[in-house]
Amino acid sequence: MGHNMKATVAGLSLVIAIGIASASADPAAKAAEPNPAGTGWSAQLAEGAAGITLDAAQSQTVKKIGDYFNTMKTLQGSFVQTAADGKVMKGSFQMMRPGMFRFDYARPSRQIIVSDGTNLAIQDLDLNNEDRIALDQTPFRVLLRNEVDLVRDAKINEVQETDTALLVALQDKSPDTPGRIKLVMAKGEKLQLKEWVTTDAQGLDTRVEVSDLKLDEKLEAERFVIKAVGNPFRQ
Repeated sequence: MGHNMKATVAGLSLVIAIGIASASADPAAKAAEPNPAGTGWSAQLAEGAAGITLDAAQSQTVKKIGDYFNTMKTLQGSFVQTAADGKVMKGSFQMMRPGMFRFDYARPSRQIIVSDGTNLAIQDLDLNNEDRIALDQTPFRVLLRNEVDLVRDAKINEVQETDTALLVALQDKSPDTPGRIKLVMAKGEKLQLKEWVTTDAQGLDTRVEVSDLKLDEKLEAERFVIKAVGNPFRQ
């Protein structure tokens, strides 16, 4: 049973509250519920969010994070996603700039989120359904575009830097791109992505922590082709 993506985006707070275990107990209810893996992937912009004026140090922090994404060719590793209600989902991910990524959720979820650089698909293999949304309507567009320039393309809402980490919260300047995302980067010999948090219109957060990262290794473009659930061919 398919779902209307606009309804999914508008009801992300409801998605967060839904657990896989309770859905499994009632197959009929499970078929009617939104896809839990979609939580936070197209989070709506919180009311009243506005950018801050950056000082020189903050501008340099933002530039460091922009440079990380701007020079990244591919990234892969493991992830742990934690919803506002504490529900945890795990899996593996791959990213390839510009705009392509794939998140494979570990069992028992059997869910996939894949972007081909133009569209993002949220697929549930158990329910045999899929939601799609344009990548430009998600907060990930500004981070994975061909030329990453956060000062130019994003409103910066928060900047912090310590001896061990950088934090930047941002939203795309485009009014057609809802979503707010907070990035945390670990400092070391090289900067490394540690986690991100998306915030929905109700102020509820979805956190994705990443680990076992491999940077700029060869990835197959076929991994980022969106194929309809139950259909092996490109759609």
